[in-house]
Amino acid sequence: MEKENKAPEKQEKEQEQEEPAFRTGYVALVGRPNSGKSTLLNSLLGEKVSIVSDKPQTTRISLLGIKTTDRGQIIFVDNPGIHKPLHALNRRMMNFVFSALQTSDLICLLIDGSESFGHGDEFALEILKKTTRPVFLLINKVDVVRKDKILPIIDRYKDLFPFREIIPISALKGDNLDVLEKLIYDNLPKAEKIYSGEEISDRTDRFLFAEIVREKILDRVSQELPFSTAVLAESIEAKEEADRKKPGKTRPITVVKAAIFVEKDSQRRIVIGRQGSLIKQIGIDARREIEGIIGHKVFLDLHVKVRERWRDAEDVLDLIEGQ
Repeated sequence: MEKENKAPEKQEKEQEQEEPAFRTGYVALVGRPNSGKSTLLNSLLGEKVSIVSDKPQTTRISLLGIKTTDRGQIIFVDNPGIHKPLHALNRRMMNFVFSALQTSDLICLLIDGSESFGHGDEFALEILKKTTRPVFLLINKVDVVRKDKILPIIDRYKDLFPFREIIPISALKGDNLDVLEKLIYDNLPKAEKIYSGEEISDRTDRFLFAEIVREKILDRVSQELPFSTAVLAESIEAKEEADRKKPGKTRPITVVKAAIFVEKDSQRRIVIGRQGSLIKQIGIDARREIEGIIGHKVFLDLHVKVRERWRDAEDVLDLIEGQ
């Protein structure tokens, strides 16, 4: 005898169980300065969307990193490091963090596994106690931490906060990032994608180019100067120039004009360097990276502006945030 056909409703339910639902949601990356949030974002996306530096408070504005797969779309929110604000700039930075904590579907708290627990960690946990969202603890930099040191870290943190998951990772080396991604999908709501599958960030070229210049400044200046430095991409213009190798032909060139803000004339002299040597090298480094992104020649025009207390100047902060 032939088996009876299953009822359509039953077939649909079984099909739903067999096929994993598409999941979409926002995932906030938070933690103390230098915990590795931007490195993690770039590693998860497989592409650089956020600048990285060993200087504290590198990230000043929240930015989105978008990863779309067959299973769903994860919208990562890279945030400034959690700290106690001293200037208008720092208050804005922390407002980005608070907003991400309120609006994200899932929160990932990154800690540096190579650093001792301190007041900054206590401060971060106190902030997290105000959220109702599920929270993952990511113990970062396990590639440089002895394995016997990881379990005590887990024991300490699991008694301090009800984490949904605790995952040792290496953002730099990629350790356990596949596990992290799977668990993120497991905890996101069933929903259709918000962004197209081609989009990987919400930030403009102006923002990215300015951040690249700032990253090169951070690479080459002393510890105290980065806090007093900002970059504004004032204009980006696409042009054509004569191709010397092909007479009668032209090639594209992008002209980027950017202002580097500092608070004192002494800082301006540092950024420029002796006979302009430092700003020249900053320009070369930044230009090469931008050319690698857009695929053709770039002319980068950098100039340094002194604006006293720009970190408390709302007009300057508005311009930097809005680029």
